[in-house]
Amino acid sequence: MKSKILNFKDRYGPWALIAGASEGIGAAFSEALAQRGLNLILVARRENLLSELALGLRSRHEIEVVEHALDLGNMSSVRDLVSSTNQDIGLLVYNAAYSPIGYFKDVPYADLENIISVNIQTPLFLIKALSEAMIERGKGGVILMSSLSGIQGSPKIATYAASKSFNTMLAEGLWHELKDLNVDVLACVAGAVRTPGYMTSANEKDAPGTLDPHEVVAETLAALGSSPTVTPGSFNRFAKFIMSRLLPRKRAIRIMHNNTKDLQ
Repeated sequence: MKSKILNFKDRYGPWALIAGASEGIGAAFSEALAQRGLNLILVARRENLLSELALGLRSRHEIEVVEHALDLGNMSSVRDLVSSTNQDIGLLVYNAAYSPIGYFKDVPYADLENIISVNIQTPLFLIKALSEAMIERGKGGVILMSSLSGIQGSPKIATYAASKSFNTMLAEGLWHELKDLNVDVLACVAGAVRTPGYMTSANEKDAPGTLDPHEVVAETLAALGSSPTVTPGSFNRFAKFIMSRLLPRKRAIRIMHNNTKDLQ
């Protein structure tokens, strides 16, 4: 186990940048990467949650932690972050997402723009900016958090789901482009995860296949370097196969609406 941790740190260290780090999956990535000895740059909107997370990580692990509280939908702030960062970043984890819930006709256009900014524009910029040094060093990695909602049309979260489809397609293309340059790219196509955001929007009962954040992170890190995508959880892998390979598209969309119609 120790040799695997050292190999991971050598390939993806010494620093990891985690966007959307403050809670849920992002916090679980932070803990798992700290356990592997990577220093961390934590980025999220809520300064109090970032500070609390960073304090715990420093106390449990012998690593450095840098915090940046900013809006990942504000490209000026994101550009300033990159230009002011001088750490040697070997791994980018993009977990941030903006996901307003509502039927398209009811969602304000400003919210639609923010989906594009947070879910598409900012990860594109960060990948472009940070992968250049990874390519030059001949090692590194990128993890994009995606979603099963993006494998077919998903009513009531239509634009969010479309952005997640973009993330998956981007990761698959970059996986092929960068693998011979020793930069690993992976999309985690996740199902329902017990994050604070999910628990707020979902019914009291878990959706089938719902996982804890640490389960998602463990399977994702295990897949990094071996595949362009990973779908954590056996139930979710089965559901993905059924929805994308066996069912007619109209039927898959109706099933997805049954799962999203009660979201709030």
